[in-house]
Amino acid sequence: VEAGGIPPLVELLRDGSDKGKARAAWALTNVACNDDANRAAVTAAGAIPLLVELLSGGSDKGRANAAGALTNLVSGNKDNKAAVLAAGGVP
Repeated sequence: VEAGGIPPLVELLRDGSDKGKARAAWALTNVACNDDANRAAVTAAGAIPLLVELLSGGSDKGRANAAGALTNLVSGNKDNKAAVLAAGGVP
């Protein structure tokens, strides 16, 4: 996080290939695991709407990794839960 790795991952979610998006989602899954500051940084970088989009329209691996990232982002964080809802993450 301190090295500035989150914005490039979010950019890859936005503009990458299917494989790149899946890998970025996997990396964000790990970054957001059990770390409130990292969750906030991932959210601030705009990842939630892109992960929701990947969840509904990506490759199988991309969808699975997006689900993992979103799970970690909403864990114990009501603001992120609201952001996922607002992005259409729950039908």
